[in-house]
Amino acid sequence: MQVMAGDIGGTKTRLAIFETDGPGLETLREETFPSRAYDGLEQIAGEFLERGADCDLACFGVAGPVRDGRCRTTNLPWEINAELLRRTLGMRQVSLLNDLEANAWGISALGPEDFASLNPGEPDASGNRAVIAAGTGLGQAGLYWDGERHHPFATEGGHTDFAPGNELEQALLSFLQRDYEHVSWERVLSGPGLVNLHRFLREHLRRPAPAWLSEEMGQGDPAAAISRAALAGDDPLCTQALDLFVHFYGVEAGNQALKLMARGGVYIGGGIAPKILPRLQGAGFMLGFTAKGRMRELLEAMPVRVILNDRTALFGPALYASQRAK
Repeated sequence: MQVMAGDIGGTKTRLAIFETDGPGLETLREETFPSRAYDGLEQIAGEFLERGADCDLACFGVAGPVRDGRCRTTNLPWEINAELLRRTLGMRQVSLLNDLEANAWGISALGPEDFASLNPGEPDASGNRAVIAAGTGLGQAGLYWDGERHHPFATEGGHTDFAPGNELEQALLSFLQRDYEHVSWERVLSGPGLVNLHRFLREHLRRPAPAWLSEEMGQGDPAAAISRAALAGDDPLCTQALDLFVHFYGVEAGNQALKLMARGGVYIGGGIAPKILPRLQGAGFMLGFTAKGRMRELLEAMPVRVILNDRTALFGPALYASQRAK
């Protein structure tokens, strides 16, 4: 069975055609498109299919809440309608998934080499799982364990209230409240969130950015510039911003793990985590993850893994489409 799968992000859209055989996937064709260069998904998908495809099933993971086959994307000015897509593309069936639900579906297609461990947890741990991914935004999803298999489901947990834990973080909250009516976890735990942390530290500590860093941030992705400077040790405040980011990643991953009782494991997805893996494998992430008072022992028993395969969000829609084919 051939299916079309898509990973629709605020920065880029990846589309692929897969041959599916149960949990097995063979990639037949794949392309990446700049999302903001197009008016909508119909335009991108149509262009992709014009190059040739023999399938009438499709599923797309999109960044935003999906309701009744529709989604107004969180970080793009798009409205996506599965039925409209189906008619426009001339397909038999088109489905939409929240992007983190798509990641959750894709985990079953991965092998041991596709993960890096942050915490081994208990041997043979089983139960519900959690997925959290910082990228253009902050996505979260869960996988309910029914005793035999996992059932992925979407959440919008990244938009819950940011909770400061000390005086510095209280000052950060006050700083962000000047710009945002609602300060969510996404405002500190995403690519733009890292930029917010850097802006805050510069103002709070009264240290202007060096000219070379300001130039690099202005010419490209400012979050990537901050991250590069931090990892290279070129700027102390970039290092501090990244350390704060890693701490928050651990804190919110721990919050989600508790809410979902994720004894089967916590998976860190998205494009940022593999790029800062050495920092995540340091002490800061797990200190934030386990700092939950009486629940520390429970969290210490949960496996925590970083997803290294950046095609997970493509695998998930392909598996969903093939399993739900009518």
